[in-house]
Amino acid sequence: MARTASQASRPTTGTAKPDGQTSRTGRQTAADLAFLARAMKAPALLDAAERLAERARTESWTHTEYLVACLQREVSARDSHGGEGRIRAARFPAVKTIEELDVAHLRGMTRQQLSHGRAEEQSVASVILSR
Repeated sequence: MARTASQASRPTTGTAKPDGQTSRTGRQTAADLAFLARAMKAPALLDAAERLAERARTESWTHTEYLVACLQREVSARDSHGGEGRIRAARFPAVKTIEELDVAHLRGMTRQQLSHGRAEEQSVASVILSR
């Protein structure tokens, strides 16, 4: 099968063995991992892969356990950065926190009432940002 244009820059996969499999060097594997992570737009996967591979070797993880750990890191990173992207996309003039709020402009609410309701508001804000 012919290689596509995006595959043309991809590193080769190693030398052929008599049984049809290829032997790969660590450098080839690292280059392939970097290429595939960029193609999938998964930078957290690339960052975590080497550390998790070492941990997987020392703790004798299965390939599936290693894959799950890598994918969990990527999903976690995307979840944590998702709200930030939505805030940037909304083009708010500045990020403001409750601590920065000037309560003098609020009618009928004191700083104490505001701090008491803060936990409830944080959960509401997390629901709004996760949409």
